Amino acid sequence: MGRADIENDMPSQPRGFSRFRGGLSARLLRLAFVFVMLAEVLIYVPSISTMRLNWLSDRLNTAAAASVVVNGLKNVVLPAPVRDDTLMATGTRAIVLTKDGMRHLIATADMPPTVDMQYNVADMHPLSAIYDAFDELIFGGNRIIRVYGPVADSGMTIEVVMTDTSLRDAMIAYSRSVLVISLMISLFSATLIFIAINRIMIRPIRRITTSMACFSEMPDDPEQIFKPGNGDDELSLAGRNLEQMQRELQKTLRQQRNLAELGLAVSKINHDMRNILASVQLISDRLGDTDDPMVKRLAPKLLRAVGRAVSYSDSVLSFGKASEAEPKRRLLRLKAVVQDVCDILGIEPEAGIEFDIRIADELTVDADPDQLFRVIHNLCRNALQALMNDADQDAAIIRRITVSAYRTGSVVSISVDDTGPGMPPKARENLFKAFRGSARSGGTGLGLAIARELVLAHGGTIALVEKGHPGTLFRIEIPDRPIAINAFRAKPGAEAQ
Repeated sequence: MGRADIENDMPSQPRGFSRFRGGLSARLLRLAFVFVMLAEVLIYVPSISTMRLNWLSDRLNTAAAASVVVNGLKNVVLPAPVRDDTLMATGTRAIVLTKDGMRHLIATADMPPTVDMQYNVADMHPLSAIYDAFDELIFGGNRIIRVYGPVADSGMTIEVVMTDTSLRDAMIAYSRSVLVISLMISLFSATLIFIAINRIMIRPIRRITTSMACFSEMPDDPEQIFKPGNGDDELSLAGRNLEQMQRELQKTLRQQRNLAELGLAVSKINHDMRNILASVQLISDRLGDTDDPMVKRLAPKLLRAVGRAVSYSDSVLSFGKASEAEPKRRLLRLKAVVQDVCDILGIEPEAGIEFDIRIADELTVDADPDQLFRVIHNLCRNALQALMNDADQDAAIIRRITVSAYRTGSVVSISVDDTGPGMPPKARENLFKAFRGSARSGGTGLGLAIARELVLAHGGTIALVEKGHPGTLFRIEIPDRPIAINAFRAKPGAEAQ
């Protein structure tokens, strides 16, 4: 299934709607709705307080207008119908006008014995007004309240006594209207925000996730690599990084497949090679029984070389299963190991390359003889190939491979130095990486990778050392194995030490 098939199937399947409800798009839509509603709530809190104060002020203004008219009629007693109409028009039970320090009862009907709450509309703190508004919404409806305030700039004060039923009903109606309008605004705003975010973010993210799903199904198909846009935003950058990662992953998968096929081929070749080496080993054993002096001198070296070849052949099959075998360490004379390396390299005199061993005869190292031989042999063989392939080398420069060593306490330091062209920059960047750290064309880089693994198995270190003259210098440091205190005391001469 390709990318287009997956994108076309997503909205048409019932599972697509379920995915939308629980997906990023739905969550963004819900969050936008909730945030807009939260903003509306923050606006509603002061607005309901303002609405209540305006409602009370309107009642006071209506009562003040009626009171001024009635107060202008001197020595006139209002008839009961006129008084009732006045109170009904103002929605109050009593109206009192204060003028020149004198209180005038303008109208009254069913005056309650007590007043539950009193409010001065001219002097009310905003927080107190908000508190009183919500107190009215929650607990009001059957209370008697007294409201008073000035009449414009006349110096008079008007006060009314009334029930708060009409006030609470008006506040509930206002709240209901605000809720409906807030819901409409929230839905409209959330829809606009969703459309914008969906176009800017969700669609690019969906393209990225769809590409990742298709790529995971068919990682070998170049058509499944993500095709990013040309923008400069974060999603475009993520798309370009995804494309680069997918290309690198495809390259790695191809290398892994090639290595698997190579491993299978090597295993088949190695199976037959072991049989051939076994025959060679048998013939070499018989050569040791001859009386020819030359054969007697060369036979031990040939036997050791064939033995190492058989050991290498056995280790090839286990290369992909685990790391190298644990080293079988013992004390051995380092110079003899290096001399074996020199003999195996077989440097002809006409090659013009010197092999210089600067190691004391008595210097010993605590290591696996075969593994140490492989380490030094790999380094020396690389140095030899670098010298032989350096056709542009100055004739005045001595072509030499130098192996030196010394002991410092419990650590033996081994150096392999040559006067060749040196390590190229690409090989330095991928040093000790198999199939990437080769210093020559056509090389695999396995030699350095194997050498590093064997040195690390001994608890040592191997590093490329910078030097002031041409060539390559590798330094290996191998520490002795820790020895138990009881074993140390049991050694001859330990007491004297």
